[in-house]
Amino acid sequence: MTSEIASYHTAQTGDDRWICEQLEQLIRQFLPEAQGKIWHGHPVWFLNENPIVGYSKQKAGIRLMFWSGASFGEQGLNVLGATFKDASIFYTNVDQIDPKTLKRWLQKAREIQWDYKNIVKRKGELIRLK
Repeated sequence: MTSEIASYHTAQTGDDRWICEQLEQLIRQFLPEAQGKIWHGHPVWFLNENPIVGYSKQKAGIRLMFWSGASFGEQGLNVLGATFKDASIFYTNVDQIDPKTLKRWLQKAREIQWDYKNIVKRKGELIRLK
């Protein structure tokens, strides 16, 4: 864990801190090749400089977001917008995190990626990576 991610966790309180720590541990376990860092104020993991998964504190709880999650075909993930391919889930208690489900989602995150790394260069157009 990077010191920046550890600081992010320390800034959380109660269940939020436990949720963040559990998510970080599982992401590192199931997606060990990803590079984690603080990006736009919250922990995000990248594969080949492409954002894959991250979490942030929001009013509804800790939001776990997959940048390409709308393409996963998973009922447990909520797709909120139509422009991007992200999907997320909110946690309010660490017991809500199912490691088997998270492992499946992280495997899909590795296999199904949209090219967010070059979205500015492509003027907002997303292309699926192979």
